[in-house]
Amino acid sequence: MRKSICNLLIDGTTGEGCRFSGWVRSVRLSKGIAFITVNDGSNLGGIQIVAEQGLPNFEEVSRLGTGSAVQVSGVLVESPAAGQDREVRAEAISIIGPSDETYPLQKKRHTFEYLRSIAHLRPRSNTFGAVFRLRSRLAQAVHQFFSERKFLYVQTPIITSSDCEGAGELFRVTTLDAATPPLVDGSPDFSQDFFGQRTGLTVSGQLEGELFALAFSDIYTFGPTFRAENSNTARHASEFWMIEPEMAFADLADDAALAEDFVKYLCRFALEECAEDMSFFDKHIEKGLLERIRKIAEADFARLDYGEAIQRLQSSGASFNYPVEWGLDLQTEHERYITEQLIGGPAFILNYPRDIKAFYMRQNDDGRTVAAMDLLVPKVGEIIGGSQREERLDRLTDRMTQMGIAQEPLWWYLDSRRWGSCPHAGFGLGFERLVMYLSGMENIRDVIPFPRTPRHAEF
Repeated sequence: MRKSICNLLIDGTTGEGCRFSGWVRSVRLSKGIAFITVNDGSNLGGIQIVAEQGLPNFEEVSRLGTGSAVQVSGVLVESPAAGQDREVRAEAISIIGPSDETYPLQKKRHTFEYLRSIAHLRPRSNTFGAVFRLRSRLAQAVHQFFSERKFLYVQTPIITSSDCEGAGELFRVTTLDAATPPLVDGSPDFSQDFFGQRTGLTVSGQLEGELFALAFSDIYTFGPTFRAENSNTARHASEFWMIEPEMAFADLADDAALAEDFVKYLCRFALEECAEDMSFFDKHIEKGLLERIRKIAEADFARLDYGEAIQRLQSSGASFNYPVEWGLDLQTEHERYITEQLIGGPAFILNYPRDIKAFYMRQNDDGRTVAAMDLLVPKVGEIIGGSQREERLDRLTDRMTQMGIAQEPLWWYLDSRRWGSCPHAGFGLGFERLVMYLSGMENIRDVIPFPRTPRHAEF
């Protein structure tokens, strides 16, 4: 039975026979011996194969091209070479799928931009092998964190008739004929559409998650979300994954406490469970990454009211590209200055102005702020956004009217405030931004397998 290279190096006994498969990374000839590095994706470095001239197909093996798929049988032995403890002395090498010099991932440095153009092959490179192993383990850690705390995992709809954020950035879902749709007063008649109404791809599972929190107390969602936002920055994608917990009988302080525990947990997990890949990132992607993540895992997260943050920014004497005024949202330069200069670590900003936040956030008694929070971290600024939700039906409907949000499409959401309403709170964390932060990768397109951005939907 085939064994992964990772398990072979962990569990294998020196002197015993082994068999595994993988893809050739490099071939080096020296004094009639072929030294072949094979990787199967289970670890960073793969393993070195020593093939001697006694192999029946030695000549063919010695000419293997980078990217060739092979099956190797041999004996695990101690390695005299530096940088590896063990290697495999080959007894047989079968060439499963050959590769030649036209293979786009030859053994040389490639730019991330070039690798995005071959996203179907880039997982075979060292950097993207490390990225997607980290992403996989972190996804498992997310479920592990919430499972340990008895949160219910909810799969919220991907197709929805509601726009949670009210920004109108939905991708439309329709079966109407695009060329000749049925019309009413010159506009498409969505009553004749598949769902009988206007629908789109979800921008958030929060509203549906709230319904489940008001039945199961503690829930979380973890799934794909979509934004039809024409943005080409390194931090935005049209398709991404969101983690959104929601807690009943909870206020903003409870929300911040959960977010702090969550981020620290994931930092520790990455350092402990993904040590090989994290060391690679520290060496090749961002010098000092391990120390930066270690500091987050050990930090006490500060808490500042929005008003205090504005005052401290204004009195700092620093020069910013964007204005610092009460009532304006904080920009990334402000967020980074707070964490890197004023605080020297992670910080929650609490109680934002009502007029720059969503309709569902609980209104504070001062009449001008809401119980909202952002978690800011050094290097990137905001990484989590959340709030206590408005549980009072009259205050919620008044706010929807003020903001011009129709109540009829959200009748089901308002029902949750009619019967058995209670204080509740939650937050959202973009999974790709988490992977970026923990790996040091600078572009969101490089931490998702097949990025979807404006005018790009290949693969």
